[in-house]
Amino acid sequence: MGVAKASEKEGNVELVTIYEISKILSSSLDLRRTVREVLNVLSSHLKMQRGMVSLVQESGELQVVGASGLSDVEISRGRFQIGEGVTGKIMKSGMPVVVPDIAKEPLFLNRTGSRNLEEDRVVSFIGAPIKVGRETIGVISVDRELDGQRPNFEGDIRFLAMVANLIGQTVRLHQKVASERQQLMMEKSRLQKELHGKYRVDNVIGQSKVMQEVFAEVHQAAPGKSTVLLRGESGTGKEVIARAIHYLSSRKDKPFIKVNCAALSETLLESELFGHEKGSFTGATQERKGRFELAHGGTLFLDEIGDITPSFQTKLLRVLQEREFERVGGNKPIKVDIRLITATNRNLEEAVSKGEFRADLYYRINVVSIFLPPLRERREDIPLLVDHFLQEFNRENQKKITITPQALKVMLDCYWPGNVRELENCVERTMTMARGPTIREVDLPCQQNKCFSLSLRSYGKSARPVIPIISELVAEPEFREAPPDFENSEPSSFSSERERLIWAMEQCGWVQAKAARLLKLTSRQMGYALQKHKIEIKRF
Repeated sequence: MGVAKASEKEGNVELVTIYEISKILSSSLDLRRTVREVLNVLSSHLKMQRGMVSLVQESGELQVVGASGLSDVEISRGRFQIGEGVTGKIMKSGMPVVVPDIAKEPLFLNRTGSRNLEEDRVVSFIGAPIKVGRETIGVISVDRELDGQRPNFEGDIRFLAMVANLIGQTVRLHQKVASERQQLMMEKSRLQKELHGKYRVDNVIGQSKVMQEVFAEVHQAAPGKSTVLLRGESGTGKEVIARAIHYLSSRKDKPFIKVNCAALSETLLESELFGHEKGSFTGATQERKGRFELAHGGTLFLDEIGDITPSFQTKLLRVLQEREFERVGGNKPIKVDIRLITATNRNLEEAVSKGEFRADLYYRINVVSIFLPPLRERREDIPLLVDHFLQEFNRENQKKITITPQALKVMLDCYWPGNVRELENCVERTMTMARGPTIREVDLPCQQNKCFSLSLRSYGKSARPVIPIISELVAEPEFREAPPDFENSEPSSFSSERERLIWAMEQCGWVQAKAARLLKLTSRQMGYALQKHKIEIKRF
């Protein structure tokens, strides 16, 4: 009767143990952690000590991936070749093995060094194969210290085989998840490469999301014949994008002709675009073709189109409508086949509302509109651009100048009102003036109060620069808590308090504390002024 109760109690313990193990194995995808917790349960519930789970690695070696009662050093020693020792034999045969006394078994290697074989104790070793289907992928093993008790090796083998089956299913699940994840990563990599190849523009650097969107629009617009309007601040690369549209179109083998409308007076612009007949004006000693004729079959790029005069807008509108014009001083109509690309950094909608730009011309040129983001909205492209400019300068000047991460961090934090053009000039100027092979933070012009963009914006009504030097800013005592006195604050070249505030915030990368120091105000005064003028803080 007592034997039956003991057997029933032992069965209940095993049932509870299996239940706990199944919960552990299904709780996490961290295989090493779950295996370690399973072995800890075996140790605490069934007194199976020094449990180990060894799995076959890609090298073909059998290695301990989880253990209970072993130190990290001992676990690191747990490496076996297939067929080596008792563990290797179980792996090779796919059959469980029991060693009643490890001290008397010559095949038992004690590779981990976790057992003291000289002690007067009988320690048994029990191991079972871990299988996935018919394939043996590892071994689970435990020690039993008998202490005079009657061994139940048959029950231990049966129970350990159940645990091995659960671990095998878990390993198969992990392998499936890992395989699917690898396939997803490979697919993601393939799609990224395909996307990069599809939405890529020669001579234009940009991996940021906003530039990828620009590239996508360029690739979509290029094959057609529609007029394109490129919009964006000065220095964002509108001409480069215009060239890209041309060379991605069917007109790539025909001429790409560009004209800067802001660089010429109305009379010269008319002659430049339409050409002139011999003797049409003083100095016209021979017939001359205009840019429209030169671009026949290709692309004509009109940069700064927002700066042309209202009277010339009328002449240009007729040409765009009819694709027909007469040379200056001539009366013979000339038809042309061109793709027109225009660009401007002006707000054309505002110009139309003020009557400065014809609405019908606006609708004529604004068929496909592509906006080029300023550099401050694509800061992740700055390191790529800096690296490109460094390589170009080094190649042209046979140098090997590099830049430190600290200096690059300063460039990342700059506002760059001149955009890519300003960045290129800054890199070239810094490399030219560098005294060593490495550009450091102190070498940058902005760290020496020689930043050209600051200087350009600092000249206003006064005849002297209004940007205080760094030492003056540091030495200037803070005002007492009072409403900001903008009339006595620098810079003095702006017409309103709000304009001064926005200027200061832009120069300081929208860092409120720095802008306060630039305007010689306290942080509280700065916060009060921003709130008063309802200026929203930009976050980068």
